[in-house]
Amino acid sequence: MQVLPIDLTAIVGTIMALSVVVIPVIGLTARFALKPTVEALSRFFEGRGQEESTRILERRIALLEQQVDVLEGGLRRVEEVSEFDHRLRAAAPGSSESRPPAEAPRSLPQGASE
Repeated sequence: MQVLPIDLTAIVGTIMALSVVVIPVIGLTARFALKPTVEALSRFFEGRGQEESTRILERRIALLEQQVDVLEGGLRRVEEVSEFDHRLRAAAPGSSESRPPAEAPRSLPQGASE
């Protein structure tokens, strides 16, 4: 078996010449092969961000609804108290039941009968 001498400059030149052609081909292939994957990942992360913002908005709306319920309950109580106060004031001047007695009843003497 005979070993031939290796020409290092010829090998390096051949590799460089092939690189000029192969590197752009690899780049174009990778671009077209990876483009759908990159787009799918970007849509996934974009959708994930929208879902998170939707959840945050839903929580905020739920809190606002609770605040509105509390305010409506307070308003109903104020209305009830106002109506009660109005009825109480309206009933006071014309009603004998709501007036206190003018005098306290006197006790009858021991021997007297009604």
